[in-house]
Amino acid sequence: MKGFAMLGINKVDWIEKDKPCCGVYDAIVRPLAISPCTSDIHTVFEGAIGDRHDMILGHEAVGEVVEVGSEVKDFKPGDRVVVPAITPDWRSLEVQRGFHQHSNGMLAGWKFSNFKDGVFAEFFHVNDADMNLAKLPEGMSLESAVMLCDMMTTGFHGAELAEIEMGSSTVVIGIGAVGLMAVSGAKLRGAGRIIAVGSRPLCIEAAKFYGANDIVNYRNGDIVDQIMNLTKGQGVDRVIMAGGGVETLEQAIKMVKPGGVVSNVNYHGSGESLPIPRVEWGCGMAHKSIRGGLCPGGRLRMEMLIDLVRYNRVDPSKLVTHVFHGFENVEKALLLMKDKPKDLIKPVVIVE
Repeated sequence: MKGFAMLGINKVDWIEKDKPCCGVYDAIVRPLAISPCTSDIHTVFEGAIGDRHDMILGHEAVGEVVEVGSEVKDFKPGDRVVVPAITPDWRSLEVQRGFHQHSNGMLAGWKFSNFKDGVFAEFFHVNDADMNLAKLPEGMSLESAVMLCDMMTTGFHGAELAEIEMGSSTVVIGIGAVGLMAVSGAKLRGAGRIIAVGSRPLCIEAAKFYGANDIVNYRNGDIVDQIMNLTKGQGVDRVIMAGGGVETLEQAIKMVKPGGVVSNVNYHGSGESLPIPRVEWGCGMAHKSIRGGLCPGGRLRMEMLIDLVRYNRVDPSKLVTHVFHGFENVEKALLLMKDKPKDLIKPVVIVE
């Protein structure tokens, strides 16, 4: 089969590989729609998780089941499915501890394009199909559905980690697709004032659509100063980091109130450490919590997100700005995520 792969750091190309084999609990899926992610860019062009050779990229896909193992009960060939980016090993001690994302090792629930071939292939393997696939409902577009795999679950996890309560003032730093879903998740959880940090006009418009009340443009000066001015020096209850560099954690701690929460779902792909400002962290005693986590995956998570879309709580289609038709356009879509033109939020490649 053909797949689009990382050959090494800063190197990508099409390669030929054997079609994956199906285990007794597993499934083989062919993609119907796929979407490249900024994480793919960090992986390939920054070497964020180390060098990888001939590893097929991609972890966002909606597909059609072509084969299932003998012990798979709920899925059959021909089923159209949403495939989460995170496909844990559900028979692991970490699942019993409540952290399925880290089943059998830190971040090990993230298999696709990490240590296992991803979804930018004519066929891909899904472990534990009954636990890691969700059926695509009739009437849901492929473009919307593929946004659930990573963008929606990650952005919503930012709001979950922030422990947003009704009326919580909230800043979302970074309003790409994940940040926009963090804005939506914050609104659904009952946030009061939502301040979004970003600069691209298209993303600003989308942030307002999803629930942002105020926009802070980092090109207009230090974002901490701007947010403290907006809040009359009080700061905010919650900060969700969905973008930015190594300096973002420092900024988040400076703008959050004592007793507040800084939530991180940003993939920090470079740098040796993240700075914590000593004074603004109350010399370690300000009760400012820092929480970061890999997004939840698995079947139940996808089914819950599907219901949010089906019952008109969220419209993820607003994230999709570029749609390509044909598997051969994967490279073009990936490079769009690398270059990030002003009119881009997320590209989708329709394969079927």
